[in-house]
Order: sequence, then structure tokens, then C-alpha cells
Amino acid sequence: MTGKTHLMGGIATATVVATYTEYDPVLFIAAGAIGGLIPDICHGGSKIGRRFPLLSKIINSIFGHRTFTHSLLFIVVMRFVLTMFITNQSIIMGVLAGMVSHFVLDAMTKNGIKLFYPVNITVRFPVTTRTGGAVEHVVLLVLTIVTIYYGKDIISTPLF
Repeated sequence: MTGKTHLMGGIATATVVATYTEYDPVLFIAAGAIGGLIPDICHGGSKIGRRFPLLSKIINSIFGHRTFTHSLLFIVVMRFVLTMFITNQSIIMGVLAGMVSHFVLDAMTKNGIKLFYPVNITVRFPVTTRTGGAVEHVVLLVLTIVTIYYGKDIISTPLF
């Protein structure tokens, strides 16, 4: 999937979860957007890879693409790292929710992901799509509609 779809996936996932939890919706959704992009740090051409090219190059040279940064192990590592520096659970859990959305979206592609890294098993949906294809545009549209549908409840709720 492309960066815009991952970004919207993180936002949509966080918006839905924020509707049913007590997390600060603004922080949770913003963190979800970031989390939706983080796993692609292993790809130099990604939105986040272009932002942090040296880190991206190092991670890619060690692990390759869609391996460690697309795994359950990475979720555990990120949870640990985030709790070392951030105390706000809305931010921590928002980032993790966005990362999970990224995994689901990439599992919809033909290449899939190494969800159980370092075990070399590729996880993908039975029916897959091509990155940047027409189906991805439909997925992006659905994610946008989901965000609007659930976001209306958040907007109507007083924040203070």
C-alpha cells in the first residue's frame, strides 16, 4: 500500500478505537496517523523513509523490507521504547493501533508481511491486491468514509 493509504488507515483505525475508549481522541488519532507510517521506515522511498533516510537505510540493510518492522516483535519493541519516553497512554496506544492498521493493509498485498519475524513465514490475505492499483483506491475511499462516519461522533463530543 502507498503512504496515503497507510496514513488514512492509521487515522481510520484510531478514530474507530477512540470512539469506544477513554483515550484522548485528538492525541490518539494523531498518534495513529504516525503509527500508520512507522513500519515503512525500512523502505527508503516511503514517506517516513524519506524523512529519516539514514535510519531507513540502516534498518533496511539489517532487516530488509516488510520483515522486522512489519512483525509482532516490532510492536513489542515499539511499546517498550515508547513507554521509556512517553507517559501518555493515548499517544502510545494510538501509535500501536496505527502500526497494526499498517500490518493489515500490507497483508492485503501480494508480497504480504513477515508477521512472525524472525520466523520466515509470509502472512497475506487469501485475496490480494497490487500496491497503487484500483483496489487500493477503493480501500482508501472506504477508510476515508469510516473516518468520517466515526469521526462525527468524536467531533460532537466536547473535549473540555
